[in-house]
Formats: sequence, structure tokens, C-alpha cells
Amino acid sequence: MAHEIVIRQNGFSEMAFAGDQKPWHGLGQQVPEGADIDTWCQLAGLDWEIDRSPVQFINGANHEYSNFNVLYRSDSNVPLSVVSQHYKLVQPKSVLEFFRDLVSHDGFSIETAGSLKGGRRIWALAKTHLDGEIVDGDFFKTYLLLVTSYDGSLATTAQFTSVRVVCNNTLQMSLGTDTQGQVRIRHNSVFDPLSVKDHLGLNAHRVYQDFMGKMRSLANQSISKQQAQAVVTALMAKFSKEPVESRGYKVILDLFNGGAKGGMMDGVQGTAWGLLNAVTEYADFHIRAKDQDNRLNSGWFGAGANMKKTAAGILLAI
Repeated sequence: MAHEIVIRQNGFSEMAFAGDQKPWHGLGQQVPEGADIDTWCQLAGLDWEIDRSPVQFINGANHEYSNFNVLYRSDSNVPLSVVSQHYKLVQPKSVLEFFRDLVSHDGFSIETAGSLKGGRRIWALAKTHLDGEIVDGDFFKTYLLLVTSYDGSLATTAQFTSVRVVCNNTLQMSLGTDTQGQVRIRHNSVFDPLSVKDHLGLNAHRVYQDFMGKMRSLANQSISKQQAQAVVTALMAKFSKEPVESRGYKVILDLFNGGAKGGMMDGVQGTAWGLLNAVTEYADFHIRAKDQDNRLNSGWFGAGANMKKTAAGILLAI
């Protein structure tokens, strides 16, 4: 099965995970409970750095183009990208170091960490242990994700995200302007962990309470099949030239009408919450993608994430 986890020539996978359950692709090293950041760094294969060198080219003679740099891995010298000399880096170990105080003082625990796309993208995901129910039996777990890139494809991003246990649907936890559940730092700015934590780590409880309140309000909002059709039409119009004829329109409505995991639960069936979960299940598991890693990337940061956020905005405005 295709994936984008980095695998070294000796077979070592640059990913580590906590707990007994291996990720879907069966790769990575299991991290002992209570392991420190240095152990995570070693087992996740993030024990290297990004170095940079001015671009050189040959045109009869060697020339240097110092306005641009080649970014390359310190362990293998493999080049990853060409960027401006002003491109600000967050080193692989720094992604994990971000969680050191959150783990030791705030009750967080790292769940997964590793690298994708040859090392061009680094991530770490930690449980906040702020969990709860939207309706009886419909459990949510919440996480804090930090990711950066070395090819300009993604700003360094820290965001709260949630996972619905019954179906593993993911949803960003900040869906409005009253709480800040995501911070994006462009690569022309220096990443300041303390500043990011001021926005995220210190208001985790407020983001969680605000998110759960919004989702419970959706569970209390009945929605008819006709209303669902209108919402999905408006949603797909933002992503397709022929929204009613699109595959997404048909799949989402099928999921809403009973096909979704957990879709028949009280407080889910026939509610705005049920429709939002139909959209998230579509975006996370049914949207067309080259492989599961691309689908996950879409659900966290790309078209899938935009679709889920748009759907939440439409439903919360009803």
C-alpha cells in the first residue's frame, strides 16, 4: 500500500507512535510509556537537522546564486528544496521540543511523530486529554498538532483537532472567531514556541469548551432531508461547477441518510450534527486521493479541511 512515511535504506521508518495499536500502514517504532522527548526524537527518526547552502550553477564556470538556498538533510545530504535565503526553519527536533513543557506540566502526551515526503514535512501529534461526549455515547478525543515543511508547501502550523471515536472523523476545533484553535507561522517569520503556546497551550480548555458547545448546539438542531440537500448543494457549489451532479453531493447525502458510521445514534440522526459528520466522513475517508497519506493531509490542511470548515460554518449559521 502506498504511503509517504520516510523509510531509510536500512528499513528504518521515520515515525514513532505511542500505545499498542500500530498506525494503519503498520510502520514505525513503538515508544515506551513515559518516554522523554529525546527518546521520541530517536525512535521517530527525527535525529537529524536541515542544513542550507547557497545555490550554485554551472554555465561554463561555477556561479553562486546566494539569494536562494538548497535545503538538505544533515544525515544523508539529500536535497529537499530550493528556497529564499530568508526562509525560516523549524528543525525536526524543535517540533518535538515544542511539546516538552506541555507534556511535563499540562498533561499532554505525544501520540505520533515523524516525517513525510523524504523529510520535507515534519509533524508531531499530542493528546490533550480533554475528552468528552457531544451526545450520549458519542465520544470525542482532542489533540494538538504541530507540523512544518521544508519546501514551502505548508506554513508551520499548530492547531487543535478532534477525533470522533465511533468513526475516526477529524475536525479542527476552532470553527469561529471567538477562540483561536490554530496558529500559522509563515516561513518568512521566526517560529516562537512561547508565543504560539500563549495562543494555544494556555487556552486549551476554552477552545475545547467552545468547540463542544458549538457541536452540541448542532446535535440539538433538527434538519430535514430537504434542508440537508440545500446545505450540501451550497457546500458543493464551492468545490464543484456542477454541485448536484458531483460525487461528493451524492455520497454526503447517502451518509447523512443512514450510511455514516454512528449516523443512527440519538442526537446524530436527522440533526445538523449528523450532517456535519457526513461531510467529515466523506472528506476523511471517501474523497478521492492518491493514497491514505494524501487523504490525511487533505483532511488536516487541504481541500478536505476546507470542506469541513465550510460545512461547519454553514450549519452553525442556520
